[in-house]
Amino acid sequence: MRVLLVEDELGIAQFVRQGLTEAGYAVDFAPDGQSGWDYASAAEYDIIVLDVMLPELDGLQLLRQLRSQKIKSPVLLLTARDGVEDRVKGLDAGADDYLAKPFAFTELLARLRALLRRPPLQGDTVLQVADLEMDIAHREVRRAGKQIDLSPKEFTLLEYFMRHPRQVLTRDQITEHIWNFDFYGDSNVVDVYIGYLRRKVDRGFDLPLLHTVRGVGYRLSAEG
Repeated sequence: MRVLLVEDELGIAQFVRQGLTEAGYAVDFAPDGQSGWDYASAAEYDIIVLDVMLPELDGLQLLRQLRSQKIKSPVLLLTARDGVEDRVKGLDAGADDYLAKPFAFTELLARLRALLRRPPLQGDTVLQVADLEMDIAHREVRRAGKQIDLSPKEFTLLEYFMRHPRQVLTRDQITEHIWNFDFYGDSNVVDVYIGYLRRKVDRGFDLPLLHTVRGVGYRLSAEG
């Protein structure tokens, strides 16, 4: 999952960014509202974590601008203001949820997972391709009933494939969605992680699900 974090307090930003990265999210960071807009208008994000009090362009102004431009990514507002009036303003501006500072990182993760389960981004909490099942809510993967242990990045990569079954995903598409703007595309990291997934998802099973489409990319499908 790709996240845009817009936060001007560097201590909080570093804390959140590190935690999200360790949890398997690809995180782009913007320290002010204007650069947040630049990021949000240049790429598609699964979720945006947005501070309200920002320089250049404040969080509510940015939020209204996002919604006016039909950018529908779920938005979680972060703010030191916890009054009812402030929450109402944020929700009326187009926010999907609201978290007051200071907050526990585990609660932030739980709120992000809840937002990601909402339509239209996702209707069901369980994805399935052939006998491969992924439980998003509990972050569990099974094939033919056998549990598969994945690292956070492997889980995120497989989730991307399972949201696009039978679709050929190019290396550029995978890179842009799973990693962030700091990633250098000349690396073979995509192929390396595909190899990791194949060993865990396909090894020991008669039917391979991860297929290479030569010269294009990769596809998750029960069909060759």
